[in-house]
Amino acid sequence: MLDKIAVIVRRYDDIENQMADPFVLADHVKLTALAQERAEIEDLVLAYRRYQEATAELQDAVELADMEDDPEMIEMAKAEIKLLNRELDKVKQSMRKMLIPTDKHDKKNVFVEIRAGTGGDEAGIFAADLLRMYGRYAEKLGWKTVIVEENRTGVGGYKQVIMAVKGRGAFSRFKFESGVHRVQRVPQTESQGRVHTSAATVAVMPELEAVDITLDMNDLIITAEFAGGPGGQHMQKNATAARVVHKPSGLMTKIQSERSLTQNKHLAIAIIQARLQEMEEAKQNAAESANRKAQVGSGDRSEKIRTYNYPQNRVTDHRIGLSRYNLTAVIDGELNEFIDALTIADQAEKLAALGV
Repeated sequence: MLDKIAVIVRRYDDIENQMADPFVLADHVKLTALAQERAEIEDLVLAYRRYQEATAELQDAVELADMEDDPEMIEMAKAEIKLLNRELDKVKQSMRKMLIPTDKHDKKNVFVEIRAGTGGDEAGIFAADLLRMYGRYAEKLGWKTVIVEENRTGVGGYKQVIMAVKGRGAFSRFKFESGVHRVQRVPQTESQGRVHTSAATVAVMPELEAVDITLDMNDLIITAEFAGGPGGQHMQKNATAARVVHKPSGLMTKIQSERSLTQNKHLAIAIIQARLQEMEEAKQNAAESANRKAQVGSGDRSEKIRTYNYPQNRVTDHRIGLSRYNLTAVIDGELNEFIDALTIADQAEKLAALGV
């Protein structure tokens, strides 16, 4: 690990030298790029230098403890050794984490798409339960949520629903939720009390900026439609819903959650953009599918990433083998324990891949 960091430190010193060059100072574009690169590695470099200083201080303290005859001085040196060892362990752990490649989407807002899978009406009801769970979780973190697209069933569930979550770092907390979620319980429609198994798929997509993925507006068919409503005197008189079709991929979305046609059009385009990005990243990751633990499958029960077992009040995340008997709390949005554990496991896997 220290060898890897030493290479980064040399690059940092090289950047510092370049930024002192009058020719570079006169080149605003190059100077900005160098300053950005320096900022990205500066914390790691400072930590490494403190590690070197503390290592030297530790060596001095060990030599002092070996050479001294005064018991009081020896005890002071031993206390210093203990403190320095603790600091070195802490700095080393910190540097390990700083070496983990950052996800460029982590700080972004997200779209959470939930689709009913195997299980008929009960799968739709479970999709509604997951929507409520994620909404409560976002609420606990102080983030804003809005339903931007929905296709309801007649029994209080959803065939498909998309919720936008707006908050700094939303993607970093939601990204591990992608995949098939399975529920085991007695459905409300079950007269004989038998436990059924149903499933729903979750896809988490970052809300992208225009620079993230290029979208040719000529590839879009944008039409205005009347927004659905309760009818009667409350019927929408203006065509404010926006329907957007991406011709090359066939992707389509209709948004009516905002008040104006312009707002709904922008949101619909953002969702198309997010879906295209997800498709592109899935294509790029296909060769590494064995290492990809957050794939969204077909909705079949066998592709589960997490199971919610109501008779046992148990929630199990199959990717990390974590089970907790607090299903009611989890469904009410208490997801931090699972998301924290998944984040730690992901970091450990990335560190192992780096060989540190």
